[in-house]
Amino acid sequence: MGKAMEMVSGLIADSGKESNRGVPAFIHRPDLVRKVAILAESARYDVSCSSSGSKAVRQGATLGAPAHSGICHSWAADGRCISLLKILYTNVCEYNCAYCVNRGDNDLPRTTFTVGQLVDLTLNFYRRNYIEGLFLSSAVCRNPDWTMERMVRVAEDLRRVHGFGGYIHLKVIPGSAPELIQRAGLAADRLSVNIELPSEASLRSLAPQKTRDGVLLPMLRISEMIGEATQDRRRLPARTANGPVFAPAGQTTQLIVGASPEPDRQILRLAEALYGRFGLKRVYYSGYVPVSRDNRLPALSGPPLLREHRLYQADWLLRYYGFQSAELFDDQHEWLDEQLDPKAAWALRHPDLFPVEVNRAPLEQLLRIPGIGVRSARRIIAARRFGPLHPEDLKKLGVVMKRARFFVTAGGKFWQSETWNPARAETVLRGLEKRGAPRMKQLSFW
Repeated sequence: MGKAMEMVSGLIADSGKESNRGVPAFIHRPDLVRKVAILAESARYDVSCSSSGSKAVRQGATLGAPAHSGICHSWAADGRCISLLKILYTNVCEYNCAYCVNRGDNDLPRTTFTVGQLVDLTLNFYRRNYIEGLFLSSAVCRNPDWTMERMVRVAEDLRRVHGFGGYIHLKVIPGSAPELIQRAGLAADRLSVNIELPSEASLRSLAPQKTRDGVLLPMLRISEMIGEATQDRRRLPARTANGPVFAPAGQTTQLIVGASPEPDRQILRLAEALYGRFGLKRVYYSGYVPVSRDNRLPALSGPPLLREHRLYQADWLLRYYGFQSAELFDDQHEWLDEQLDPKAAWALRHPDLFPVEVNRAPLEQLLRIPGIGVRSARRIIAARRFGPLHPEDLKKLGVVMKRARFFVTAGGKFWQSETWNPARAETVLRGLEKRGAPRMKQLSFW
């Protein structure tokens, strides 16, 4: 919040000497600093603001190009992105979701931008290299259509009036009209609809104004519109393939972890279904931050960051390592082991599948070995075309031997004097996790 205020204060301080360069009149209004402070603070718990995936070059754009410059972003411990202007259009909310800092009955300062204010703020921040794009979300003021229509106008004005070609991520307000979603997708690089909670029962309990269908139907519409736009572009002649694009960076969602009782098994099963059915680019897991007092919420001393970390690791296995959620759990293991990464935990529950001989294993089998990532697995496949691999070769190919040494052989030999001993492997790996566990310290964004 402080950094954003400094940015706006800097614009105001510079306004006299830069007035000849077209600094807009609103910059002289002192209430803008307060609005930015309130609405940037209100957006801090929204984590699904990555900018990866957009390669679109927008015709007619004269300012910014994510396909050329890329969006450089970094992440704080709670998932906040520091290179986008991440802000709400308004924090005036008609809803009363128990877990949300902006819930209607919370006593906090409320304010709303105008479309023109937010457009000018984005352009001025971009021109000063403060930001490389806009992440715009909002509370639900008056009704979903009223709020969504103004968010869409911000994106449309940036694109059409000012030729802005930089990155734009719009949150879709559940319950918005399909025509507003259509307009949003034509102006933004990425759309997202927050699924919020893993089950309909939890939604009824903690977010009674939201429904499962109200969240999933916009996701379905976005998925269909992305597919239709892709098909339309494919039908265009190759020389005129620059037709309209719809959300070229796809759609994402955010799921709060720890505010409701669902186990990790149910959460990852849901994520897997969202990837498969709606083609989501990412599911973001946001450890519940206890910012509101409510008897419906668990009593936590802090956000469950280690659980959030394990869910991201398991999600990675689903998307890049060929795992299915059913493989990571069974009736006795509905929660991820917080003391082991999910791939190591899976391997230790299947000792009959190890050790794996790296000179013969296919790519799919190599990807299931702890300590071997996608890149190192492909290097192994490429390297063994030139001759058999030896244990000492694996480290040079990027294999993390402190993990993999228990699970692989090369030419029938283990790394150094290691042997296949699952009990010893588990003891050592748990020790590694303990020493290398991420520090559960909440970093400051500003």
